[in-house]
Amino acid sequence: MSRSRPGAPDFLRLPSWPESRFVAEALRQETLGGALLILATVLALVWANSPWASAYESIRDTHIGPAAMHLDLTVGEWTGEGLLAIFFFVAGLELKRELALGSLRRPAEALLPVAAALTGMAVPALIYLAFTQGTPAARGWAIPTATDIAFCLAVLAIVGRRLPSALRAFLLTLAVVDDLVAIVIIAVAYSSGVQPLLLLGSAAALAGYGLAQRQRVDTWWVLVPLALLAWGLMHAAGVHPTVAGVAVGLLTRVHRDDPDQRSPVERFEHAWRPVSAGLAVPLFALFSVGIALSGDALSAAATDPAAVGVVVARIVGKTVGVFAGAYLVARATAARLSPDLVWADVFAVSALTGIGFAVPLLVSDVAFGAGSAQDDRITAAILVAALVAALLGAALLRLRHRHYDRLVAEEDRDDDGDGVPDVYQR
Repeated sequence: MSRSRPGAPDFLRLPSWPESRFVAEALRQETLGGALLILATVLALVWANSPWASAYESIRDTHIGPAAMHLDLTVGEWTGEGLLAIFFFVAGLELKRELALGSLRRPAEALLPVAAALTGMAVPALIYLAFTQGTPAARGWAIPTATDIAFCLAVLAIVGRRLPSALRAFLLTLAVVDDLVAIVIIAVAYSSGVQPLLLLGSAAALAGYGLAQRQRVDTWWVLVPLALLAWGLMHAAGVHPTVAGVAVGLLTRVHRDDPDQRSPVERFEHAWRPVSAGLAVPLFALFSVGIALSGDALSAAATDPAAVGVVVARIVGKTVGVFAGAYLVARATAARLSPDLVWADVFAVSALTGIGFAVPLLVSDVAFGAGSAQDDRITAAILVAALVAALLGAALLRLRHRHYDRLVAEEDRDDDGDGVPDVYQR
């Protein structure tokens, strides 16, 4: 057991009872979403490689929406720019809750998962650039950076349902942070031809939403139009509109006016998380991963430096980056790892962060154009990396499953029958 400096934070300590309940609820909902995501992925691949592949492409490329408002988008674009805005809205709500009520509100505790998230994004980006240096594919440097929380939690549900609360909370917090950083990268690095006046209009709509929240205006017919206006103007301005989703989430009020009633963040997250996990992300997958799996296509992906870079960056880069960030910050601050855990546990969870899906696919679409030859090769690489990372993380977690079972049994023990486990009352 390592010594800790007086006043240094404990790493991966048991979270509070409200935080543990929140993580458990998120795990339950995201687990179903992860299962639907896997189903949609398999369906897309089967459909795109079947005799009905032309129907798949026809539906994906069908334009819907008014051209006058710059909204004559294809079905595939609507899933990426419209439905994924819901996914990022929920991510914004999660981040707001973490910043105000969760582990990110305490700088000493936030430092470790934030550092792990940032190094877990920087290392894969550098590895990818090493593979693509001097080529046009270097534009996709952000593809291997983000973690996919839905897939990660789906794997946890299969092999790590009895994972200790501290490890689950760490993974969820890390994923929330790198989702935020990923959307900032998309906004800054992949926006071109920005229209300042339209962007200002979107900012004004967001300001109106924030003002309505401050004034305790919670009626849907005020908030929803403001959010949609912000989304539409941001899209027309040339900035990826999913940025508006995160912004609306961050502007939502998190504190309760009445202790007996839920805050807007809690209500909205409860209402929209199932839509995000069960509808938005699976539909995005359905119309994003339908690529040809012929021998020639797979051979092209296997010899493409960008595709190989994605696989290596996600499997090696994410694992090493997340683990190194957590370990080095813990050493620098003399933080003590929870006595119930060892660094091998952190390494196993770090391996799971190599599972990337929605955000990497979105970045590939933005960087190379949805459906392009380069985008198809990158999509294949993302799928391969996700599968390998899932198997690796699952295998590492299974090595410690008996120990985890004992920890979770202690966490769940409630001898006095008051509904709150005893460990949270000590």
